[in-house]
Amino acid sequence: MAEAEEQETGSLEESTDESEEEESEEEPKLKYERLSNGVTEILQKDAASCMTVHDKFLALGTHYGKVYLLDVQGNITQKFDVSPVKINQVSLDESGEHMGVCAEDGKVQVFGLYSGEEFHETFDCPIKIIAVHPHFVRSSCKQFVTGGKKLLLFERSWMSRWKSSVLHEGEGNIRSVKWRGHLIAWANNMGVKIFDITSKQRITNVPRDDISLRPDMYPCSLCWKDDVTLIIGWGTSVKICSVKERHASEMRDLPSRYVEIVSQFETEFYISGLAPLCDQLVVLSYVKEVSEKTEREYCARPRLDIIQPLSETCEEISSDALTVRGFQENECRDYHLEYSEGESLFYIVSPRDVVVAKERDQDDHIDWLLEKKKYEEALMAAEISQKNIKRHKILDIGLAYINHLVAKGEYDIAARKCQKILGKNAALWEYEVYKFKEIGQLKAISPYLPRGDPVLKPLIYEMILHEFLESDYEGFATLIREWPGDLYNNSVIVQAVRDHLKKDSQNRTLLKTLAELYTYDKNYGNALEIYLTLRHKDVFQLIHKHNLFSSIKDKIVLLMDFDSEKAVDMLLDNEDKISIKKVVEELEDRPELQHVYLHKLFKRDHHKGQRYHEKQISLYAEFDRPNLLPFLRDSIHCPLEKALEICQQRNFVEETVYLLSRMGNSRSALKMIMEELHDVDKAIEFAKEQDDAELWEDLILYSIDKPPFITGLLNNIGTHVDPILLIHRIKEGMEIPNLRDSLVKILQDYNLQILLREGCKKILVADSLSLLKKMHRTQMKGILVDEENICESCLSPILPSDAAKPFSMVVFHCRHMFHKECLPVPSMTSPAQFCNICSAKHRGPGSAILEMKK
Repeated sequence: MAEAEEQETGSLEESTDESEEEESEEEPKLKYERLSNGVTEILQKDAASCMTVHDKFLALGTHYGKVYLLDVQGNITQKFDVSPVKINQVSLDESGEHMGVCAEDGKVQVFGLYSGEEFHETFDCPIKIIAVHPHFVRSSCKQFVTGGKKLLLFERSWMSRWKSSVLHEGEGNIRSVKWRGHLIAWANNMGVKIFDITSKQRITNVPRDDISLRPDMYPCSLCWKDDVTLIIGWGTSVKICSVKERHASEMRDLPSRYVEIVSQFETEFYISGLAPLCDQLVVLSYVKEVSEKTEREYCARPRLDIIQPLSETCEEISSDALTVRGFQENECRDYHLEYSEGESLFYIVSPRDVVVAKERDQDDHIDWLLEKKKYEEALMAAEISQKNIKRHKILDIGLAYINHLVAKGEYDIAARKCQKILGKNAALWEYEVYKFKEIGQLKAISPYLPRGDPVLKPLIYEMILHEFLESDYEGFATLIREWPGDLYNNSVIVQAVRDHLKKDSQNRTLLKTLAELYTYDKNYGNALEIYLTLRHKDVFQLIHKHNLFSSIKDKIVLLMDFDSEKAVDMLLDNEDKISIKKVVEELEDRPELQHVYLHKLFKRDHHKGQRYHEKQISLYAEFDRPNLLPFLRDSIHCPLEKALEICQQRNFVEETVYLLSRMGNSRSALKMIMEELHDVDKAIEFAKEQDDAELWEDLILYSIDKPPFITGLLNNIGTHVDPILLIHRIKEGMEIPNLRDSLVKILQDYNLQILLREGCKKILVADSLSLLKKMHRTQMKGILVDEENICESCLSPILPSDAAKPFSMVVFHCRHMFHKECLPVPSMTSPAQFCNICSAKHRGPGSAILEMKK
């Protein structure tokens, strides 16, 4: 339950029950302040008896018969002496230009605040209520009602005379009335009635529930939520009534409207006033409690509750206990709740005090969040509603949040929030950094410092780097990598690192960081030296990026030792900057590295390093024999005699065989295969490659006394040598392994060759016949001869201009045409005729001709 505070300056005094306040985590829905200024002066000498509220001003009636007009701050603007006794009620029309007043001595006044219009009447009994027509300003709506023992309606006739009529009597004093539109609701001792001023009909009677309560001590509270919804509060009962139109078929002798109770429920305390708040209700309650010591009832602080009505019950949204002046002496009838519909202002009126309750705005919401130390939510609320807040600034809330986090020891979160809260304010950033330094938490704020916009003073960044350098080398290295070098004085940090390296010269983290600092300072030579010492992978990137090839000419061995593959690729990609000769010279004392370089060079280009091919023979033989034979095959610049000498010295048989065959000594090569390798398959393969009959003869002679070799020959030579030559030389009685299978294979290979030959012959014959038929069909086709064709010899038209004259012509199948007389006369040596053009071009004779005569 939220406790409202009260101060003499305008807010309520602090409520008692501190434990209740501490435990409360629910935010109040309303805020309160005492209406002061002129009201304070009035209530020091007099007591409030009633009040009515207009959007522009307030009207306050007192026990001494005065009516005061006040502004919304409580300042007196006008004063009316109406009666020497208590003012019971003040009523205003919607325009705020006319006011009705009734007093305990029976006086009634209705007058214009800004005109001379006025009505006076004095009755012989106390008049408890008065209500002027909401549209009294209109000439057609000059009506008001008063209530004492009877409810009277006063109307002004067309002759400006007032006439009255009794709307109701006989059920005790009229103690409450509310007029809305065409409907008047009032309460007497028996219940609540509603009268339709247009149809002149009373449309309902809502009896009161608790008849044991004295109606003068616990009066009925009425308020209209809208033109058709009436809210009734009496005792502890609340009823919400809806005025509805009756269907024409149901009317008969009944009123045109009827009332339906849509919600009805009980409250915990006695109701002193009601007001609508959207779809909720604001209820002013009179509270009596029993003293634990004396066991007597006493008047407790009144409560202002916000409730959500349901059909048969209600849900409490908030409840505030109000410490108003003199609450210990007040009764239920002494409290009134008035409200301003336009601004959702609620006025709690008591004899000695007037308190204003209003809905809390976003500033109040932020106040409450800050009070509860919910800074994150307060900051979010301020950001969402920054156009609507007036008393708070997002930056102030953010700074308070940072201070709160620091006080709690949550330094990392506080530092992270600085990014969002401080934004681009460099001065605030620097201030916060010094605060973090004072508490020894520079490391916490370092990841979040601005690095571009804004940029802080270099001293700030240097201060943090020195902090890390003293205690955290890895963190220092991380900052150097992440921070742009122009944030701080590079030479100052370089010197600091060098001072630390004097104590720990082999610290790889510091060395690497120093290399990065040198790189930023464009001192690439020192950076390269450190990277090479550390064998760091970034050394190649550094060389490429800053073109440091002139600096590595004497460091090639170091680069190769670190990563030979990357080093060789880099050297070969930049031959124009570091020559092949220079690299080979630098690697002279490291032949294994020399070989790696020259081997990669040879793979890229077989000719570039030709001057080193003789050297490479020894290098391959020493360090990479598997690639020696491919090198010998691919190189045309390799001295064969030198290569043969090296291979023979090292007894490299395969390489020696290749070199012998390449030098033309195939028989020696074959002999070495057979005698050194004893590999008949390789010998046969070698013989096939050379395709030399003498080699085959040598192979057969060498194999004739070796059964395994004979088996190999029988299985493989069938396609190159007649197997009969071998079979005839086999000695009788020699046991040859798998001889039968070998002979079967020879016969199968022979049959396969015969089948292949026959198949090829059939294909050849079929193709020849097909082409002959095609040629015959082509030659049988006719050839068109017309006036456009010419003789290829005399170049005159092939057809005579006089078609009647006889002529002879020859058309060859090559489609060249001649006059017969233009062709050479056949002779004994050349009886056939040929196309002169095709014969001259060696296209073959066009011997087949078509002779046309006419």
